Amino acid sequence: MSGMTFSILKRTRPSGARAGVIRTPHGEIRTPAFCPVGTKANVKGVLPSALRELGAEVVLANTYHLYLTPGEALVKAAGGLGKFMGWDGPTMTDSGGFQVFSLGAAFGRTISKFVQGEVSEKEEQLAVYDESVASQHGQLAVIDEEGVTFTSHHDGSLHRFTPERSVEIQHALGADMFFAFDECTSPTEPYEYQQEAMRRTHAWAQRSLKAHRQNIGAAKRQAIFGIVQGGRYEDLRKESAKEIGAMGFDGIGIGGSFSKEDMRGALQAAVGELPEELPKHFLGIGEPGDILEGIANGMDLFDCVAATRIGRHGSIYTKRGIIHLTGERFRDDFTPLDPETRTSDVLVSGGEPFTRAYVAHLIRTKEILGSVICSMHNLGFILSLVSDARQAILENRFDEYREAFVRDYYRED
Repeated sequence: MSGMTFSILKRTRPSGARAGVIRTPHGEIRTPAFCPVGTKANVKGVLPSALRELGAEVVLANTYHLYLTPGEALVKAAGGLGKFMGWDGPTMTDSGGFQVFSLGAAFGRTISKFVQGEVSEKEEQLAVYDESVASQHGQLAVIDEEGVTFTSHHDGSLHRFTPERSVEIQHALGADMFFAFDECTSPTEPYEYQQEAMRRTHAWAQRSLKAHRQNIGAAKRQAIFGIVQGGRYEDLRKESAKEIGAMGFDGIGIGGSFSKEDMRGALQAAVGELPEELPKHFLGIGEPGDILEGIANGMDLFDCVAATRIGRHGSIYTKRGIIHLTGERFRDDFTPLDPETRTSDVLVSGGEPFTRAYVAHLIRTKEILGSVICSMHNLGFILSLVSDARQAILENRFDEYREAFVRDYYRED
């Protein structure tokens, strides 16, 4: 029995959108909820206090990166992830599986969660420290049945993750919720390899769960989520969901990668096989329409680096779609950054919202403040999107809310 509980308050229909509450040792998460990604124990360019003001209730950090630096022992000595980063709310950590994917099969290729898409969701741009290290096996990570051996993108040093080691690291990091070690495949991998990786993920899930339950203290404080794999193939997703769902995890993550066209089918195939009472996390999903698609199919949690990534380059979400402030038309646009999004209440100067012309100037001149403002705005936009979806579910109008948002956001002028 973990320190996490989950209650469903309202459903639109079986396996459909639902509103609930996750209770953790560090506070409540009202679902559906978006988890800003604090890869290295920080959300890039955003103070923890500002995250609260923008509406965040939980932050997700990265096991791979924190293991390499500063090391899980230091984070544990600081009192755990939350205290280390100055965040007093619930926290999550991933397993490092996606970074294995980035270092191995996807290294050197432009591959993300989707075959096609405007925003790459790759966690970090990884660089080879020493070409001779990479040339030993042609990539920076090698997967076998027991785990994965990889070289650090910092200094080329050799490391190894197994399910047991990933769990041990995440116990030390101390997040309220964490994920079992898995193999995240490329969306372009053939059926045979997706099946092989899925079965390896199932074996690793069992080992992760066993390692967690054997640490009685951690098992009382932390919740562990299993991860459904299977790529774009509905039969594999269904099989994986059935097996992972029966193992006894505290929650479920939908992981891996899809094509845009296959996402709905793969998601629906998985959800129908999962225990209704468990919280479900759609890993690495942050594009507005995809979030609403996930909510419509019973997903409760989401995370993605896209909001801050595109923000750092001067692009912002609005209810009328993404705008790129580097465009010429914003040089003398003195209207508010985005008057329709609630972040205008946080992003103010002297009581007035920042103008598009001002933020565009900051981006063009590569001033850090421009990236900070855009990143904060984008996080606020996504957090508001999900919060409003939750309210719509509670008021029995989610379908109408989703339809109106999609119509305005994706319209072609």
